Amino acid sequence: MDFVQVDIIGLSTNPSSGGAYALVLGEIDGNRRLPIIIGAFEAQAIALELEKIQPPRPMTHDLLRDLFDGIGAEVLDVVIDELREGTFFAKIRFIHDGEESQLDSRPSDAVALAVRVDAPIYVSPAVLEEAGIPSEEEGAPADEEATAAVSEEPPTAASELDRMQQQLDNAIRDEDYEKAARLRDEIQRFKSELN
Repeated sequence: MDFVQVDIIGLSTNPSSGGAYALVLGEIDGNRRLPIIIGAFEAQAIALELEKIQPPRPMTHDLLRDLFDGIGAEVLDVVIDELREGTFFAKIRFIHDGEESQLDSRPSDAVALAVRVDAPIYVSPAVLEEAGIPSEEEGAPADEEATAAVSEEPPTAASELDRMQQQLDNAIRDEDYEKAARLRDEIQRFKSELN
């Protein structure tokens, strides 16, 4: 299977998020963004390495890097390969004693390791198709939005979906990736309930 290479676009948070961060990955040869909600510890581990800040003692991901190095294994890449019920799954692919193998991982841990060993990060096309968000607005013009807002007809499933999509577009424009990820998941649930 061909995977799509991504890079870290950034980490964002919202004061009302309760300590959660959005790890934002972006297609290298495309315009989609993939926000993944991660914990504060994992966000700190990624940020420290991106900023080349060395903590006084090794962090968990430093230990994992040193373990791979100590046994002579080479991390080839990390792949975010599945999305089930709003949860992302990843694999750390490596080679040891001439044999390729992989470890199941949370995406945040896989990315934290990837930045430490300078390994590429990939996403399966299915995950990017389901959860990726275009970085350029492709929504309806503002005057159509205003017209829809003053409509006196009761909301339909299509108009509710349009409203949610507009909120998603606004969240992306405002770079509020945590809200965008939440809205993306709500849209997916809404669509599955319609089917």
